[in-house]
Amino acid sequence: MIKPEQTFQKDIDDITQIHIVPGLLDVICQTTNMGFAAIARVTEERWISCSVLDKINFGLKPGDELEIKTTICNEIRHDNKAVVIDHVAEDPVFHNHHTPAMYGFQSYISVPILRQDGTFFGTLCAIDPNPNVLNTPAITGMFNLFAELISFHLHAVEEINFGKSKLIEEREMHKITEAHQKTFTDELEKKVKERTLQLEDNNLALEKMNKELQSFAYISSHDLQEPLRKIQTFASLISEKEFDNLSEMGQDYFRRMRNAAERMQTLINDLLSYSRTDLDERKFEITDLNAIVEDVKDDLKEEIQRNNAVIEVGEMCDVNVITFQFRQLMYNLISNALKFTKPGEAPHIKIHSKIVEGKFLKHKSLLPNSYYCHISISDNGIGFLAEYSEKIFELFQRLHVKSAYDGTGIGLAIVKKIVDNHYGQIAAMSGLGAGATFDIFIPAVRS
Repeated sequence: MIKPEQTFQKDIDDITQIHIVPGLLDVICQTTNMGFAAIARVTEERWISCSVLDKINFGLKPGDELEIKTTICNEIRHDNKAVVIDHVAEDPVFHNHHTPAMYGFQSYISVPILRQDGTFFGTLCAIDPNPNVLNTPAITGMFNLFAELISFHLHAVEEINFGKSKLIEEREMHKITEAHQKTFTDELEKKVKERTLQLEDNNLALEKMNKELQSFAYISSHDLQEPLRKIQTFASLISEKEFDNLSEMGQDYFRRMRNAAERMQTLINDLLSYSRTDLDERKFEITDLNAIVEDVKDDLKEEIQRNNAVIEVGEMCDVNVITFQFRQLMYNLISNALKFTKPGEAPHIKIHSKIVEGKFLKHKSLLPNSYYCHISISDNGIGFLAEYSEKIFELFQRLHVKSAYDGTGIGLAIVKKIVDNHYGQIAAMSGLGAGATFDIFIPAVRS
């Protein structure tokens, strides 16, 4: 192992400033039963550890380096995809791979960490000499969430460091008086200390999350609300007090920092919605679907008017559902139809439902002699390739670039979870440029 050159020290220092990182690595080890977890900076030629939790005496410390060709992380950097191995000896791809043999591990998981601009930073990984069950939605979802949190905080640290240096430059350029300089320095130090306290609060929140693992998304989302609001508040304060003294480039960086915080707020809100769709709140009641649709239309009234959208509601049946969850389901599907529209073409959304016997419905998982409420929601939007008809329901999956369509990749995962909570089935049909149709089948109560 060799030490990294000075050029990589900034990356290590930036990760070190993210005080929630030790808590994340501890949660990973306790959740997965893995003995080693790390964040690594990975380039085409280098693998350098930035933060490490080592319970198996693997021997790596922050700042140590492995030869890139001896790692699997180089393949992850090249393909930009996670690698998950429950048991190396039984894995058809990696059982003869040189990396497990060289480092002596049997279980392995690693996901890419992307910067906010989409470029590759490195990996969040864990290894253990024993086999472990890792390839589950809960574990992979946790790793994806933590990689997103690391990316967000890494961006925040970089923006704060950049803002600090930029404000100092502006101070010199405008020859601020000595008294003004002292006030500026005091304010800046105060904000840095407050920022440190926020990250320490996040670390405590993530340690608590380890004690209530099954609700980790809900807890982490709640505990991140307050520091996120502080980040937004601090950005506003700096902008208000020094905005006129900044160059156009400095002002642009502050705007980008606020936009990043807003995107994180959207992600947190979606995670809260996802965690609320739990089976703990199982208050089923006979509900008029038409009333739910009308409520959602009222909530989306501005978007409907802005897009000149037409929502055509046909025959609707009563169904036994958890009302607030089903309202969230309808909201997500209708808002998606309003979002993914063809340029220059007004959205046209059709919604209808009816009670049908299973044998007359085209879905292999339905019981032929049982009755279902078949709900259909279709639109004339941009659609998607048929090969993604199942992938779109996975957590954090996006089929379109962020710059073209806003979103976090959680909305349809929430829809799928709500349908599962109702012991139902959902199917999506589409073609590129041909709109999309979502068919939902919920067991019907017949008198």
